[in-house]
Amino acid sequence: MRQQSLHYRTGYITDFNLDVFEHLKVVDYGNPDFELPPFGKKNPEEILKAQASMEQKVNDVLDVGAVPIVIGQNSPCSSYAIAKPIAEHTKGNVGVVSLDAHWDINPIDEDTYDPRIAGAANWKQKMYDSHGNIHPKDLVEIGERGMLEIKDRVRWFLDQGAHFYSMWQVRQMGIEKIAQNISYAYENTNAVYAHFDMDVLGGAGPASADILGELAEPIGLSDYEIIRLAHEIGKRGVTGFSFICIPPGSQVIYRTIVYVIMYMLAGMVLAKAESN
Repeated sequence: MRQQSLHYRTGYITDFNLDVFEHLKVVDYGNPDFELPPFGKKNPEEILKAQASMEQKVNDVLDVGAVPIVIGQNSPCSSYAIAKPIAEHTKGNVGVVSLDAHWDINPIDEDTYDPRIAGAANWKQKMYDSHGNIHPKDLVEIGERGMLEIKDRVRWFLDQGAHFYSMWQVRQMGIEKIAQNISYAYENTNAVYAHFDMDVLGGAGPASADILGELAEPIGLSDYEIIRLAHEIGKRGVTGFSFICIPPGSQVIYRTIVYVIMYMLAGMVLAKAESN
């Protein structure tokens, strides 16, 4: 992502005739102080140590009133480790906007079977189990589809009031209506956490779905659609933002992440200008 960001001259976005860096101070705060082996099963203690390192970085950013934007690859370090500090910093409820091909609401991490671990398939469940100020009624979940989920677990979230837009609904309703409905995460909440799992791209590009391997699913969001949603989140305001499961080996995917961040920041600038 850092390498691909060098492809761009400035923070000037042609679409809005706006230079983001003339209005916002944006800092690369560097990597957290941990490194896990890329393959094979992880020791739960290693995972918890890595999570704590990520939480410290996020806490540092929140403590100075800035917005953490975390670019990562797996849970908990690029998901729960952002949600937890936001919940702990917030007096009141936290809304969540989540883009994903999977709900990630299994009862336990199926790699370690350790109840302390917020893993790839259970981090969101862990978030709701662990923090009383994050409630499914303030969740806007976008992008899941197909035959991947345990029906009872999804139905529980729906019964609790979660606002869910499957890809089937996104195609029927259109992305502008979905962007409007992000507002449900902002009603009666004091903070909003946005999380983009990039396997939500699935079969719609911008790169071939096969680059995602076993995570690819048909009827994915397009690059424009995720950038449009990020822009809407920026306009409404966001407390913290994270990326996960970034498909490897594609320059256009990496550039898509850069666009998501910059168009989200542009939304923040434009909203402030409109309010003045």
